[in-house]
Amino acid sequence: MSRFIKLIAMTAITIIALSSITYASERVAVQADEPVYEVLSPWAGVDPIPVRGLSARIDSISGKKIGLFANFKRAARPIMAEVEKRLKERFPDVETFLFDSTLPNVTETETVNKEKFTAWAKGVDAVIAAVGD
Repeated sequence: MSRFIKLIAMTAITIIALSSITYASERVAVQADEPVYEVLSPWAGVDPIPVRGLSARIDSISGKKIGLFANFKRAARPIMAEVEKRLKERFPDVETFLFDSTLPNVTETETVNKEKFTAWAKGVDAVIAAVGD
């Protein structure tokens, strides 16, 4: 009698397993009928001009003249004060020069204070900018 119960149990397990395999293969067939999407890049074309950096990176900050550019927003100057403090802690021989932009647009800053901005930019080895948001 116990062999008979084991046989029935094994048959039931086999039937359940086969039905789940059939269900899974039917589901795959349904998924195959669903539309297939192709993902395209939002960049329509390739720019023919090769990308290049604005200028070469400096090898080290130590002993360099670092320009600190603070935009017109309220928090920019305190951010630059902290950056300057930490730079001088790590690199005691670094020189910092602050350019405090009072206008909301860098191009306006370059236009209105062009000589001052140009002299500042040419007098530094690298620039760190802060947006005071």
